[in-house]
Amino acid sequence: MGPKPKKKSGGKGGKSKKARERKLREEAQLQAEQEEAERLERERLRQEHLKILEAKFQEKRESELVEFKSLEQKFLSAKQWKMDYREQAKWEHYLSCDGTPDPTVTQEMNTFMSLWHDNQDEDVQLVKEKEEVVLNLIEKLVSLILETSPDEISEEQRDQYQEFILQLQDLLHKKYNEATQNLLKIAGMYEDSETGNMHTAIKDKNSTFCIWVNLKKKARFKKHVFQEAGHGFDLPKSLALSSVAVRVLHTCYDHVSPLWVQFQGLPRQEASASQQLTEHPKDTRQKPGEEEKGREEPSVPAAEETSSDERKESAASLKENSKNTEDVKETEEETEKNSDILDVPSEDEEALLQEEPGGREEAPRVVDLQQLVPVGGVFHIDVLQLPPQAQDVGDWSMVELLDVGLEMYPYSAGQAEDGTQEAVHITLRLPDNVIYFKVPVVARWEPAGQQWRTDGISKITYEAEEKRISFRLGAFCTVALLQDAHLNLPYQAWELHPTGVDEGLFTVTAVFATIQIQIKDNQCMLSSVVVEEEKVLSHITGKWMTPFALRETLKRAGVNIFPAEYSPEYVSVSRKVALAEVKAYDQMALLAAAFAFANSKWNGAAGPERFVFKVCGVSPALSPSPVRQKELTHPWWLQPLLSSVTDCTRESSRGTQVSATRHLQRKMELMRHQVRL
Repeated sequence: MGPKPKKKSGGKGGKSKKARERKLREEAQLQAEQEEAERLERERLRQEHLKILEAKFQEKRESELVEFKSLEQKFLSAKQWKMDYREQAKWEHYLSCDGTPDPTVTQEMNTFMSLWHDNQDEDVQLVKEKEEVVLNLIEKLVSLILETSPDEISEEQRDQYQEFILQLQDLLHKKYNEATQNLLKIAGMYEDSETGNMHTAIKDKNSTFCIWVNLKKKARFKKHVFQEAGHGFDLPKSLALSSVAVRVLHTCYDHVSPLWVQFQGLPRQEASASQQLTEHPKDTRQKPGEEEKGREEPSVPAAEETSSDERKESAASLKENSKNTEDVKETEEETEKNSDILDVPSEDEEALLQEEPGGREEAPRVVDLQQLVPVGGVFHIDVLQLPPQAQDVGDWSMVELLDVGLEMYPYSAGQAEDGTQEAVHITLRLPDNVIYFKVPVVARWEPAGQQWRTDGISKITYEAEEKRISFRLGAFCTVALLQDAHLNLPYQAWELHPTGVDEGLFTVTAVFATIQIQIKDNQCMLSSVVVEEEKVLSHITGKWMTPFALRETLKRAGVNIFPAEYSPEYVSVSRKVALAEVKAYDQMALLAAAFAFANSKWNGAAGPERFVFKVCGVSPALSPSPVRQKELTHPWWLQPLLSSVTDCTRESSRGTQVSATRHLQRKMELMRHQVRL
């Protein structure tokens, strides 16, 4: 038998090791369970805390949203108030019984124009009295077209209003021609004792009627100056020996240019919101020399009647132009010329004119009406055929009656005795209530092409201090003095301050002038216009009027600070999305009763869909203090802001003063895609 096997040692120690490992596993599992329980508890507490915060945030958000919607509701209240205001105005017009028609009623307008058309025996003074009524009707019609939202007026009504405007313009000029004819028939009764000729000048705030009748036909009386008006002429010898009459009719309004020129400046929101917001501005400028289409539409000729088809074409062109104003050409910046005597157009003027192709050395130049606009009205300069005068035969006075109407004298420039071409020398006195910041461009109206041109005009002399301009014409025509529509752009600065309940002060610092406009309820008042530290245009300051009327008044006075849709093509400035701008102005209008706004230098670099400006809370009871700044900016399209503020301030001021300060930050967060302060 072999040796017995040895027993294994350490059996007790192996068991203790396994016990320790099991105990460690149990402790680790217990610790993990405790940590998981603690994590779950923390997560539970966190979720409960988040629910509490969410509930508070939702409650606060609902409260703020209610107040925000209450502010937005002010726009509807303002819209309803505006509609009620129009209805009240119509009712007051009905109660006045002053004989003037309601421009929105077709029957009344047709009756008014028909009765006036049939009255053939009016003199110049009666036409001037009727002129005031006609201009008021045209202003109301234009205001209805521009200021009425598309959902309040149909396209048929809009077209009808445009047709009424064209008919009233034609009828007014026709009546001036009839009154001129009636005066020429009896011109011999008013001959001057010194010269034997007849001359008179009738002036009021709307127009100046000057006429000179060559009764004696003497060459030494070929010059004449109307002392009451300051206009004058120097006739060629051939005309001085003819039976003619010279009429200078200066109208402070422009019924000659295409109708769309009178309507420019107020962008219309016809495109959809999604299309406007996603569409970025595009550079649609044409190359120099390209023909422009849809630019020179037909309008009223100077002294000749146009057919009804041409007038309807003018209205149709306005409708087409309002939908597409992007077709503009590239132009160079205008530089100021120091010379007062302009024998030929200067380089800066040539940049504003469009040359027609054809290869001729001196091609006729067509005025770009999107950059140059008539300022100071229109001068109708006509040479008329003198009708037969009355002859005294015994106790009888006999006159030959011709049923041909007012006849233009068939004059064409010929050769003078010294071999030079005969020309009519015209001197015009510039209106006292108009500002010309630079030398005006003299242009003549061409009825055949329905456009303003600068050819056929020479020897231009401009005397700024005497407010007089003289030039030579190859033929009698209608003349206008044009000024760059964008010379006061871009703005150097702008500020908007609340000055009281439903009141505010809007200040624009332009290139040549500083304009202050007071806003109250739905009206505006020009507070001051300062040019070179001197207040000007005192005749239109201190008068309350609608935003549209104020805009037109400033434009007629030569202070055009209201850009059009195509203005960025002529002025170097960052362009913004139109609909986003309108929305930004709406939000500013809601806060305008309790906050002051000013321009910021960062606006130009903010992109097409973002707007940067300064804002601070102010007390309307305090006098406005300017928001100090050093940088320049280029805010655009502030005309809609002017209209929005006048519409919304009246309804929103009280509610805005209570809640705007507390919720400004939240409100701006909701509209951050439109405005970033």
